[in-house]
Amino acid sequence: MYQWLLAFHIIAVIAWMAGMLYLPRLFVYHCEADPGSRQSETFKVMERRLLKVIINPAMILTWVLGLWLVWQGGWYASPWFHAKFVLVFLMSGLHGALSRYVKDFAADKNRKSQKFYRIINEVPAVLMVLIVILAVVKPFS
Repeated sequence: MYQWLLAFHIIAVIAWMAGMLYLPRLFVYHCEADPGSRQSETFKVMERRLLKVIINPAMILTWVLGLWLVWQGGWYASPWFHAKFVLVFLMSGLHGALSRYVKDFAADKNRKSQKFYRIINEVPAVLMVLIVILAVVKPFS
């Protein structure tokens, strides 16, 4: 059962990360569109669907399966897991911030620049690399 949970956890993580890497890129392009334009309205639909259909369900599944794996594997007392948990918590916070930005764009109230979104676009990648290293290498265990 553990291997099946792990497989579905990895699939959920891949889906979550794909969305977390793509959404800020959409924001970069959305910044170029005039509010109320057809292009802007298209970006709003894309951003909302990406968040609601892919990113949110994938994050929930990632958390549920991840916590189940931690319990099943007895990892909850491991120092590497504590570090990983902090990073996943930060990723979830970024997820919340991106959700807020989707709402801002939907209301034509974006106040951030393209440069801001270009920088934010790198954060999930850095967190993902650190999380994967902790999960696979399990340092200081």
